[in-house]
Order: sequence, then structure tokens, then C-alpha cells
Amino acid sequence: MTSTSDKVSVSVLIPAKNEEANLTACLTSVARADEVFVVDSQSEDRTCEIAQSYGAKVVQFHFNGSWPKKKNWSLENLPFRNEWVLIVDCDERITPELWDEIASAIANSEFDGYYLNRRVFFLGTWIRHGGKYPDWNLRLFKHAKGRYENLSTEAVPNTGDNEVHEHVILPTAAGYLKNDMLHEDFRDIYHWLARHNRYSNWEARVYYNLLTGRGENGTIGANLFGDAVQRKRFLKTMWVRLPFKPLLRFILFYFIQLGFLDGRAGYMYARLLSQYEYQIGAKLYELRNCGGQLNVTPNKPTRPPAIPQLESSR
Repeated sequence: MTSTSDKVSVSVLIPAKNEEANLTACLTSVARADEVFVVDSQSEDRTCEIAQSYGAKVVQFHFNGSWPKKKNWSLENLPFRNEWVLIVDCDERITPELWDEIASAIANSEFDGYYLNRRVFFLGTWIRHGGKYPDWNLRLFKHAKGRYENLSTEAVPNTGDNEVHEHVILPTAAGYLKNDMLHEDFRDIYHWLARHNRYSNWEARVYYNLLTGRGENGTIGANLFGDAVQRKRFLKTMWVRLPFKPLLRFILFYFIQLGFLDGRAGYMYARLLSQYEYQIGAKLYELRNCGGQLNVTPNKPTRPPAIPQLESSR
């Protein structure tokens, strides 16, 4: 057990749904946090039982199909007793070294938030090439100041009730921590494919929004000269206009960004990402030509319905 004196004055937020395979390792890794919330979406497995056995506070989130989704709703509504919040997914782990750095950062902070770098593990291998590392995410911040961006995707069907790849908007500058957190899913490729099937619905809408010139209000914005996340968003605005993206995704990951150095796991990851890119393209075509359905039926629109541009809750 972690003693009270070892506790760090941080509230951890863990979004969850049917995560019994990952949750034990995740909760063990955040035992130094002063407070842990597991925000659940009516899990049908032992997720809630496991969370309660580790002393986490379990809160149920019921998505109504509109903004906000789970993480933003939690930031607005949970009664955090600490100024700082750390957002951790069930398949992520916070190492002891990172906890030491977090404790030091919030005690002597010149920033209102910090980016954490992730090490992604796949088939037992750290995927350190292919553009997967570094992988900066703004996960530690003062909860009163940070909110997730709104990419106008909340009404897209079959994407779930949790933010997918939206980033946190912080009105002030953020720092970067040196120690990595670990991303290590203990489920299987079946679940990886199922998750990315959902993600591709979300990505297709993001691609569609970029191609049709939807505004960037409520987002981090795309900026070649901004931070690491804004640069990545800028490159995405270029990427969506390229032809042969599935092939390019494989070449970029496996050859140009040296994914082959990660061995068999790197090759399989590259092939799966290429397949994922093809799924996005197929669903984008479906959006643009069939109104977001497999076939066009009489008297049905052939364009996807517009999603109202909403501002993030502040």
C-alpha cells in the first residue's frame, strides 16, 4: 500500500467501459494519486467492482449524443478536491519515475499544464519508430483551465461517448515532462481492430470537415510553427488532400520513419495502420457520396447532415 505521506496532490481521471483486462494495472500505477475517479459508461464486466476495490470513486456517465463527451463532462462536473488533474486511459500506466516528476512539477510549477510522452507497446514491443515516438499528450493540467477541443464529431454514429483524439486546450503555455508514461493494452488484436473501426468513423468526419473548410473555432488549431500537437494538426490538413493514402501511410511508417527497425511488430503495425487509413477513406467516400450510409435510398440526402458548430464549455 502507498502511505498517505507518499500521496501526490493530483486527482486522476480514468474514462472506462468494459476495461477489466486493463484496469487493475492502470489503478496500481496511479496509487500515489490523492484521488482517483473512474468515469464509467455502464460497463457489463467487472470494471466497477475492480475500481471500487482499489478505492476509486466510480461515476456513471450517460451520453446524450451531443457535446460534451465523457472527459469534458467530467472536467465540468466532478468534485475534484485537487487543483491538478491527470487524465489516464485504462491501457496507460504512470511509472514511479514519472510520479516523482509530477510531484516536483506541481509543487514548483511555472506552467498550468504539462505534456506527457507515451511509449506505445504492441505485441510486446515498444514501437519507438514509425512516428509513434515521441507522442506528446497534454494530460496533466489545472482542471479549471483545460478543456478538450470540439471537432464537431460528437453526433457521428458508432464512435462511442469518449473523446477519441481531441486535444486539451489550455489558454497558457504548457511544459513538458521528461519521463514517459506507458501505453500497453492487455487485450488482443480483435479489440484493437474494433477500437480502430470506431476511430475511423471519427477520422472520416474530421477529414470531411477539413476538406469542406469547417472552421477551427473551439480547436487547438493547425500551426506549422506552433507546439508539437499543432504542427501535427497542420500536417494533417495537408495529408487529407493526398492520393493513395493507405500506401503512403505504410511507406511513411515502415520505410521513411524507420518502422522496420521494430521488427515483426513494426511490420504488422504498419500493415494495420495502412488498413486503418483505407477504412477512413472508404467511410469518407460514404460521407461525401452516400450521405453517410452504405446505399442511397429514395428521398434521402446524399450529403451528411451538418453538425452545429458548438463551443467547448468553459
